[in-house]
Amino acid sequence: MNVARLLDRAGRGMADRPALALGARVRCDYRTLARRAAAIAASLRRRLGLQSGDRVALVMRNCPDYLELLFGCWHAGLVAVPVNAKLAPAEIRYILEHSDARLCAVTPDLSAAVAGVAGSRSVIEVGGGEWLRLRRADGMPMEPRSADDLAWLFYTSGTTGRPKGAMLTHGNLLAMCWAYFADVDSIDPGDAILHAAPMSHGSGLYALPHVAAGAAQIVPESGGFEPDEIFRLLAAHRGVGLFAAPTMVRRLVSAAEGLDPDLTGLKTIVYGGGPMYVADCKRALETFGRRLAQIYGQGESPMTITSLAKSRFPRPEEGRWEERLASVGLPFAAVEVRVADREDAPLPTGESGEVLVRGDTVMRGYWRDDGATAETLRGGWLHTGDIGAFDEDGYLTLKDRSRDVIISGGANIYPREVEEVLLTHPSVREVAVIGRQDPDWGESVLAFVVAEPGQDVPAEELDRLCLERIARFKRPKDYRFVEALPKNNYGKVLKTALRSMD
Repeated sequence: MNVARLLDRAGRGMADRPALALGARVRCDYRTLARRAAAIAASLRRRLGLQSGDRVALVMRNCPDYLELLFGCWHAGLVAVPVNAKLAPAEIRYILEHSDARLCAVTPDLSAAVAGVAGSRSVIEVGGGEWLRLRRADGMPMEPRSADDLAWLFYTSGTTGRPKGAMLTHGNLLAMCWAYFADVDSIDPGDAILHAAPMSHGSGLYALPHVAAGAAQIVPESGGFEPDEIFRLLAAHRGVGLFAAPTMVRRLVSAAEGLDPDLTGLKTIVYGGGPMYVADCKRALETFGRRLAQIYGQGESPMTITSLAKSRFPRPEEGRWEERLASVGLPFAAVEVRVADREDAPLPTGESGEVLVRGDTVMRGYWRDDGATAETLRGGWLHTGDIGAFDEDGYLTLKDRSRDVIISGGANIYPREVEEVLLTHPSVREVAVIGRQDPDWGESVLAFVVAEPGQDVPAEELDRLCLERIARFKRPKDYRFVEALPKNNYGKVLKTALRSMD
């Protein structure tokens, strides 16, 4: 089943409902959105010559056109490759080349940067003349797709420092969609989703259940996360849900304390993508009331490993309230979750091990990386790399991340990627990167640097090097210059020892 049928169904049975809004202003209804997606599909296939299964990169900041193109790709039987708009040009080039994208769609603010790395592939600027011509074509019949056909190529950072493309199928996305209704929240007529987080990631994925329910898709005029603007939009709309990283929730809480905003339009805040500390969760409950839901997932099993549904969110009068707030909830009904030892055997309640997942939401594998696919999906289970433990009631609490991923502001940062950039400086001999707790971002990046003998390494030079090679949010916030890195007998850097040195 083609996931684009969600929009086709809404365009027929919920045709007059508001579909896209920019700020407080409705842009179109579901009838119009479905027609535009079919027109874009026809143009991509007939005018631009793309074939079923070809990849289309969406290097775009949040905008209403995002959903037109996303569903247009699926309608045409193409594969969407949403790209984080915050990535550096070199990182965007890698994804374009690795995915072998035939076409790249960009928002005007990214046009110049992408043009320099797009190579020979076609680039269309959203909102420009060519884009408008794509939308005016006669529509085409929807391309048939099976559950195993690729729909979304989700690039997620890897421990090798290179992003890996998680292959999400039409079946994966539909299973994720139904999981939202079963284990996160209901979506009622007249509801809406506010896309303040990147649509290339979690917020865009959660567009799908909201399309299925005929809910409005609201994009802030800023295209991003601005607390004052969000509060204004909550006063202009009703039944609003949004997906937010914990750092975004903390910023909303801080802003609300000074503004006393009208929250009658707020229905649900789904948070995920990083740890929410118990103290922060309590503050959010005091500010927003029982409007919180939590999900734990990965790009490889999008938004669907465990959840604390809004209807089941812990209450102070219940036993072990703080423990429940510290957990990531119960496994989704759509998946099976196991905490396992090194041999993948299940561990008893209370014992910590790697979190494994299997079910209809789990990716087909990694694009053009059979080795990583075999390793990550060995035995039929997705190996998350996260360490956790179940309690006797089936709630999962995450203890650590075995792959040392740093989660800052909801974005994954892998230390080796930063380390490899820093090591290109001629005066850097060794480097090790860790995450440390940050009150605003959850975690920030800290680099321990060993200079070549007799050499001086100004932190400003390392900053410039990072800004040239990787996204701004990945660069270290602080540098510690040390004479040597602590290592074990095998020469492996002991990052646990580094954390104790911070």
